[in-house]
Amino acid sequence: MHSLPKSVLESIDIARIPSPPEILLRLVRTVEDEQATMSELATIVEQDPGLASRILSVANSPALRRGKELRNLETCLIALGTRLVRSLATCLSIQKLFDRNPSLDKFDVADYWSHSLLVGEIARGVAELAEYPHPDEAYLSGLLHDIGELILLSAIGEPYRRFLANSSENPKLQAEEFQLFGTTHADVGGWLIDHWGMDSVLADGVAFHHTAANQIVTATTLPQIVWIAQVLSTTGESTSELAIVVNRSSPRLEMSALLAVRERAIQRARQIADALGISIADDFPKRRAATPTSPPPLPDPATAADEDLATLVGGMALLQPLQQDLFQLGSDTEVLLALRESARILFDLPKVAILLANDKGDAISGEKVGAQPELFRQLSIPLVSSRSLAAAAIIGRQVRTTFDQPEPLALLDLQLARALSADGLLCIPMLARNRVIGVIVCGLSEKQYARLQRKIPWLANFGKIAAISLDAVIEANQHRQQVEAELTQQFTRQARQIVHEAGNPLGIIKSYLSILERKLPEDGVRQELAVLTEEIDRVANIVGHMTQSLKGSPATGSIDLVGVLNDFLLLYADTLFNAKGIRLETALPQVELPIQVNRDNLKQIVLNLWKNASEALAEGKIVKISVSDNIIHDGASYVQLRVDDNGPGMSEETIQAIYRPKPIADTAQRGIGLSVVGSLARKEGILITCRSQLGAGTSIALLIPKTRAAMPGNGASTIGGSRA
Repeated sequence: MHSLPKSVLESIDIARIPSPPEILLRLVRTVEDEQATMSELATIVEQDPGLASRILSVANSPALRRGKELRNLETCLIALGTRLVRSLATCLSIQKLFDRNPSLDKFDVADYWSHSLLVGEIARGVAELAEYPHPDEAYLSGLLHDIGELILLSAIGEPYRRFLANSSENPKLQAEEFQLFGTTHADVGGWLIDHWGMDSVLADGVAFHHTAANQIVTATTLPQIVWIAQVLSTTGESTSELAIVVNRSSPRLEMSALLAVRERAIQRARQIADALGISIADDFPKRRAATPTSPPPLPDPATAADEDLATLVGGMALLQPLQQDLFQLGSDTEVLLALRESARILFDLPKVAILLANDKGDAISGEKVGAQPELFRQLSIPLVSSRSLAAAAIIGRQVRTTFDQPEPLALLDLQLARALSADGLLCIPMLARNRVIGVIVCGLSEKQYARLQRKIPWLANFGKIAAISLDAVIEANQHRQQVEAELTQQFTRQARQIVHEAGNPLGIIKSYLSILERKLPEDGVRQELAVLTEEIDRVANIVGHMTQSLKGSPATGSIDLVGVLNDFLLLYADTLFNAKGIRLETALPQVELPIQVNRDNLKQIVLNLWKNASEALAEGKIVKISVSDNIIHDGASYVQLRVDDNGPGMSEETIQAIYRPKPIADTAQRGIGLSVVGSLARKEGILITCRSQLGAGTSIALLIPKTRAAMPGNGASTIGGSRA
């Protein structure tokens, strides 16, 4: 495809594809209906090329798109969300009322709409006949097939309107389009869809819909479908060219079936037009000339005051929904994203960057703002007017542009324009309550600026709304941080009181056990008392964590895993397992196994695993505890501790608590223990695997490092979980 003329490229950036007001009205009413579904919105959007092009463009913009391109309108609407769709619908409606494009004044929007709708409907029917797997893509490509006409009308104006008037009666004049204007509406439409970052096959359907029959037969299926739909829309009978393409494209296509598809599409288009109250010609689907048969009535002469009033009222109506939407956002990141997309939707400014003031308010920087050119993130511009147009806009408290500057641009401004791939800059100050919030920097061309000149007051108000919204979010965050700090202090005071109150009885119990130990004979009971005393110390240490004042917490060091497990079995086996009729089997080595972890953390992990098993198992079930040495993983040496049971098993959601620990308030009772296990294991560099099958049991294995060097960095402590 050849390169497009510069005037066309500029018009692509600023073009607004007109929509019949009836469709916009229906869209606005549907968006405001809380019971409406995205499917209902998609049904409205897919009836109009203007709406469809806007939704596709915004949803596939770099700031909003996540992953592959979105080619389904319902998917696009879901990605945008109701709030942004509402803003889009409102903005398009206001633009329809307050913003006229002289190049499109004489253009018959209803005729363009009905023809585009017809080609889309035929394309979907042909795709279904040919068993093409994506009939919605065929519909979308057919709906947008003539979108280039509107771009060229906006770019070229009256000469292109005259060309359309002639070509509508003589389709063969389409071949002269390139000779007259250096491009074709098919090329422009295909380029536009490519420019949105969408799949080239969708664009091909638009770009090749006027290709010669002997060429289209060599294309892929979708361009052939759109070509057939375009030809069928203009003729009600078989032609030699159409027969050639039909015969070669698909054995499933027969001319009688295609003509039946055409008739159903015509009826469908008429039904939609009647439902919307849009008047289409009696001889539809014949295209009407681009020049009306009688000259349009002249508008009433307007005074300068009338125009100013219309501009003022238009700006208020345009920005009010934006202000309401921004105040509902909860973070500065969401506000910044919404501002970028609002600039795109409201003012056709797709190249937007944002610089925010520092804490002192004496410089602006893009360091804390994502999703914009790297140059802006590296900048720190002092608020000195000579340094940059952005600084001058803030100091002068007014919108500034490259194109109204009498002096040459500073080198920094040239860099900013280059970073935004634009000829010049438009800088909108963001000021709230005499406080500098930042500046919105937009890249634009001189032609774009010419269209925006009447909207400078709107742009200034846009900057004020942006500043107020950001300021409100910043204030809310500061207030939230202050409340959190106060709550933390209150919790700390209460925690200290709890630690103090709990420490007294724990100390008394420990002293009593010490007295009891001295009175008892030297047999196995003394060993149990020693383990119990150690557990009391561990409980006191856990309570001490509430105020981050650990009482003699053992540092990570070499401990004997087998010794810890034997002590725990001595203390907890009867309580957790034997008393409940759960059979306990152990397979522990008869030698010491040194490991490098925190003793208290290991105890807490083991106790939580045993307690979870005890709570889940019924009488007669089995728990097996085993230890294996000399386990090598990724070249490091580990000891494996396994806990197996034949109980009811765990759901995948419960297992995930090990790998993605949740706050205790959000966790079910059984999940709390697993969340504790996951958090402490990550801290100690212990790797965990879990296998579980509902109704068949669970197996949890811990790989415990034998040396501290074996620990993964930053506590990457899990190596996967699965349900057998």
